Parts: sequence; structure tokens; C-alpha cells
Amino acid sequence: MTIIDAIKSLKPNAEWVVRGDYTYENLEWLDKSQTKPTKAELEAEVTRLQTEYDNNAYQRSRLMEYPSWGIQLDYIYHNGIEKWKTDIVDPVKAKYPKP
Repeated sequence: MTIIDAIKSLKPNAEWVVRGDYTYENLEWLDKSQTKPTKAELEAEVTRLQTEYDNNAYQRSRLMEYPSWGIQLDYIYHNGIEKWKTDIVDPVKAKYPKP
């Protein structure tokens, strides 16, 4: 996560530009209708966003493990919902449990 992600999260419609490296010192605030977040606010938001991202690693892992929707729907059609749950969904959830 970067300060860019933090700005987009805290001030989604603000106008700003970063000139050079993505650092607070290079952040030029163009939006006169909103106050520029402090460096501490942006750092705290970067930390919050990173924690949220890290805590959802299991979701990204599950997404990569499941077959495509077409394959899953075909499996449901031929085998039913309960069989789909036990054969496809449950093994992936067991492999990548929620924290």
C-alpha cells in the first residue's frame, strides 16, 4: 500500500498530484474544497489498508483455487448443490480458512 492508496481511500474525489517519488513531501494538494491529509493520517491509513489486505489473503487464495463459474455451474447442474458444496466449496474453505 502507498500514500496514493491512502489518499484515494480518505479523499476519493480530491484533486492532487505527486511530483517525483510517492512521498508525502512530493504530494501537491490541488483541491481547495478539501483539506490535505496530514502525513500521520496518510501513514495510519496505509497501515490500516495493509492490515485489511493482509487479513483477506485467504479470500484471494480461495479465489485462485475455485474452478471457473462455468465449471461450477455445470457441476451443480449434474450433481446438485449439496454435492457441489462438499466436493468443491468445502475443500477450498478447509485449505484456506478464515483467520
